[in-house]
Amino acid sequence: MYGLAVHGLLVLYALSLLFYFSDFVSANRKIKRIGAGLLVFVWVLQTAYLIHRLLRLEEPAGLTRFETQFFFVWLLVAISLAASRIPRIEPFVFAVNVIGFSVLAAVAAEGPSEAPLRLWDAGQYLLIVHISLAMAAYALFTAAAVLSLMYLLLHRQLKSRSWNAVVRRMPGLETIERCSFGAVLAGTPLMILSLATAAATLLLARRAEWLADWKVFAAIVAAAAYIVYIALRKRRMHPGSLTARWNLYAFCALLANSLIGAASRFHSWS
Repeated sequence: MYGLAVHGLLVLYALSLLFYFSDFVSANRKIKRIGAGLLVFVWVLQTAYLIHRLLRLEEPAGLTRFETQFFFVWLLVAISLAASRIPRIEPFVFAVNVIGFSVLAAVAAEGPSEAPLRLWDAGQYLLIVHISLAMAAYALFTAAAVLSLMYLLLHRQLKSRSWNAVVRRMPGLETIERCSFGAVLAGTPLMILSLATAAATLLLARRAEWLADWKVFAAIVAAAAYIVYIALRKRRMHPGSLTARWNLYAFCALLANSLIGAASRFHSWS
């Protein structure tokens, strides 16, 4: 059941990306509609399979790494579908879903782990809130990073007066910057709330000493980096290329936080 479902999703996901890539190369509206339709179908199947996995859990503490990664991919697909209503946003949709496909492929290769998150028993329902908020923040920050990369690429092309197909298929700089800022503006409070619920869970579990873990410090640094980005963007005293780079620096801090989490006791998997 697992192998058929996830590998079937991978095939449909790959077909959708191929159609999106073909549309990007040849600007064919029919191909674009097929790719978009397949992506919607992938999201519907992901939703059904995610609900199926969650309903099988006997308790919230039974959550595994598989569910969290699958939920992250589901969020990326949902964000890309919501963004697809913006004109000339196809490069963003394609790039975000390449990331989503890569994570889903890694999930399929790893298989459905049965090892639950441990030592969270005193706050099982807070655990669900913490993970949901964190994954939503990560998905939004990933989308913002892709948009910042698009901004820097387009800015460079325009500055060099290189009017190629890439420039013609992208939204304007202002649209890209506004969408990137909106994603960070939504993701930052979600990340802060995720940290707050994690702290509350540890306090309920009488493990306040875990708040001194490197994972917590790294998460605070990443959140602070995004707050600085928001402040820079709101003041409008710096060029958009600088704030786009700062957004990428903040995303690098977020990735470092994820790598630290793999070796941290804060996110221990038995």
